[in-house]
Amino acid sequence: MRLAPKVSDGISPLAFIGEGVTIGEDVKIGPGAVILGPCVIEDGAWIGPGAQIGAPPEMTDHVQNAAWSGELAHAGVHIGAGAVIREGAVIHQGSYRATTVGAGSWVLNRAYLAHDVLLGANSTVSAGVSIGGHCVIGDRVNIGMNASVHQRTFIGAGCMIGMSTPVARDLPPYVKAFGSPARIHGVNSIGMQRQGIEADQIAALQTAYASGDLLLDETETQWHDLLANDLKQWRERENRRPAATALTS
Repeated sequence: MRLAPKVSDGISPLAFIGEGVTIGEDVKIGPGAVILGPCVIEDGAWIGPGAQIGAPPEMTDHVQNAAWSGELAHAGVHIGAGAVIREGAVIHQGSYRATTVGAGSWVLNRAYLAHDVLLGANSTVSAGVSIGGHCVIGDRVNIGMNASVHQRTFIGAGCMIGMSTPVARDLPPYVKAFGSPARIHGVNSIGMQRQGIEADQIAALQTAYASGDLLLDETETQWHDLLANDLKQWRERENRRPAATALTS
């Protein structure tokens, strides 16, 4: 890791990179991007023109510091290896933990990640999406264009969310949700298949959700490997408030 990027490395001389920003190898940063510290950008990340990373949390009880002049505060931003932050995206500092974009994830143009958001690996936040503070988004999630996610909401691994959907309640792993208000309309079976999850495990999860057991407190199924890890994150979360479901058994 290094602190002083060179223009020849693919970082535009028209980008503003403030103090407290640590940049990995082979990082690309476009003209007009503003990156304020504290911030860590891992190897191979791509940050588009006009992206705005590291402004203070939009919280009235937190100082609105001038990080561009070296006045550092707050808990930082962490951009994982190979992540793509497209033009005009906005990512704010965390208030108590680093706002995080996981490795290989894409944050598309005009998307907004508020303070303390944790976005998992290999997820896609489509154009115009807004994610409120403190949200936790799992790995391999796909959020459709112009959707909005209420603060403190949990979205489990492998979920797919339709365009313009307002998500105000938690989504268990591998569900498809759309509509206003958001409702669960099935499981992301294709996404599960692509991850090598067995057909009987997919069917068992579909059955559990269709029976109304969105919390997975009643099922006796023994989950395997990747699916077990994804469901563990959901089952261990406190104060779960799952979205309504349109599924029937």
